[in-house]
Amino acid sequence: MPRVEEVVPVPAAECLCGACGKTMPVIGYEESEQLDVKPAEYFVRVTKREKRACACAKGGVKTAPVAPSIVEKSLASDRVVVDAVVAKYLDHLPLYRQSAMLLRDAGVEIHRSTLCGWVMRVGDLLLPIAEAMKRELLAGDYIQADETPLAVQMHDGRGKNHQAYLWQYSAPFDRRAGEVYSGGMVLFDFQMGRGREAPKKMLRDFAGILQTDGYAAYDKVGAAGMLRAACWAHARRKFVEALKLNPKDAEAARMVARMDELFDIDREAREAGMRLEARHALRQERAAPLVAVLREELLRLQKSVLPKSALGGAIHYTLSLWPRLNLFLAHPVVELSNNLAENSMRGVALGRKNWIHLGSANAGPKVAAILSVAETCRRQGLPVREYLLAILPGMADRKRSETAHLTPSRWKQSRA
Repeated sequence: MPRVEEVVPVPAAECLCGACGKTMPVIGYEESEQLDVKPAEYFVRVTKREKRACACAKGGVKTAPVAPSIVEKSLASDRVVVDAVVAKYLDHLPLYRQSAMLLRDAGVEIHRSTLCGWVMRVGDLLLPIAEAMKRELLAGDYIQADETPLAVQMHDGRGKNHQAYLWQYSAPFDRRAGEVYSGGMVLFDFQMGRGREAPKKMLRDFAGILQTDGYAAYDKVGAAGMLRAACWAHARRKFVEALKLNPKDAEAARMVARMDELFDIDREAREAGMRLEARHALRQERAAPLVAVLREELLRLQKSVLPKSALGGAIHYTLSLWPRLNLFLAHPVVELSNNLAENSMRGVALGRKNWIHLGSANAGPKVAAILSVAETCRRQGLPVREYLLAILPGMADRKRSETAHLTPSRWKQSRA
């Protein structure tokens, strides 16, 4: 970080030697450091484009070109526009609150409808980036998926919001980066419902591995040959719920402990920085025998537990998904859980509590594009402001072939 030095002098009355009366020279400094901050400073940038003309008056007038911007002919710079987007979707500040803060701290009055126009403009420009991210994601061989509700204003006179959904598809890591645990890509897809049509349309050409919870909407989607992996965290959660209802249930506690052992094995691999091949060998050595024992215990318990009890339900859920839960033993790329996909939606959950709902159904795809870029940048450790300021100006004039090289993953590679 930049350093700003401040020299504190010895008071003049103490600069004289008490023994000889001479001025004491500086012999060094006692140094200390503190983190400091300078509040955001708003100013008006005056841009003067040079104009040239010859004295002969025959060559015409030449004017410096206008630099491309995010919002054309706007009184706000690209940085101000990007700050509004980042504040809303990464810091979860509603636009009305941003408007009030600008007036309070900087004396700048910008109505929230103007801020909303900026946000929608950014979302509109990011739609081709989201489409390129979709092609990039579906070209891989492993996707995790999940969904979360999102309220939408309908403007139909009923005064009620419609419950729409953001479907999230992501790659847990980017193997092209050469590191197993480096951040992957996250893509949000806005849909007005939670039916099978959404994943069926998104994944119709995907023939890799799809990892989800047990939600039936993901059944019978994807291309021929697509494999389904289940989530051990969801299976474990069922036994935790049974244990909450009966804390003295030793069988439920033992199942939770068995599954914890599975996660411990993968955590060791992660902390050791193992690549896929090494992690696969560790799983075969330690996880495979543990899974076999776990299945035997579940089958034994199933015979003695009431099917409709919490523990019986947990056992039925786990055994019904057993082939999908075991897929991680045959395919090294598969994670034990879908937790990364769930974690990617925390920002949406926090946002819902602040900006409450989307203003219209038309805003949904644009907001999804913004969230896709924001979450992917977070996963990959990219500075989202720098990324948006680099790609957005002039985006409306770019060809589709150009946007394919501007996704966060590609942009990160070009910088490297």
